[in-house]
Amino acid sequence: MNHSKKLLIIVGSPRRTGNSATLAAAVQRGAEAAEMQVSLRFIDDSITSFLRDCRQCRLPNGECAIEDNFRALFFDDFLPADGVVFCSPVYWYGLSAQTKVFFDRTFCYYAASYPDSAQVMHQMTHKRIGLVLASEETYPGASLGIVHQIQEYCRYTHSEFVGVVHGVGNSRSEVLRDPSAPIVAAEQLGREIFNRKYSDFRIDTERSGRVWPQDDGQS
Repeated sequence: MNHSKKLLIIVGSPRRTGNSATLAAAVQRGAEAAEMQVSLRFIDDSITSFLRDCRQCRLPNGECAIEDNFRALFFDDFLPADGVVFCSPVYWYGLSAQTKVFFDRTFCYYAASYPDSAQVMHQMTHKRIGLVLASEETYPGASLGIVHQIQEYCRYTHSEFVGVVHGVGNSRSEVLRDPSAPIVAAEQLGREIFNRKYSDFRIDTERSGRVWPQDDGQS
């Protein structure tokens, strides 16, 4: 089991009963079934402002001057987490503004002008990352830009991007009726995020030629 593993689920929708929140709750159920330490946070409970010009905005002691609760979300929940699942609606073929501003605001604390930026950068790296999306469209390309953005975030932070769940629905909680069963997939992502196999080969990566363990007697 994963008693010591900490999973943070971040919801980038303002709707507490919307499709993103419904999928996030499924991730939480799966993680709790695997006995992880799970926290679920709605971004708009913590963030009220976009990123500003840190050169003009930063306080003399190096702290961010924006008076909201982003610092607590970042330092108390995000940095200590071993894994993070971002749950967002698809707005204009991108992440919600709430989700995007979460990423933007991290700059306040990993920028060199923050006194403890080296420690922040260390804690930002090597996490397991999952992505859960909700959209009205079934068109597969609707989420490709978001998937690529999270891939690049993971590459940048040496993190492991282990899974994507995409549910389809428009009215609140309609994702429950999606015949592709994204609720089941979201629960599975939550349950398996620390155990799911991850590989990202380069041309010179040493590998065995097999992906999965073979039973005795099988070729």
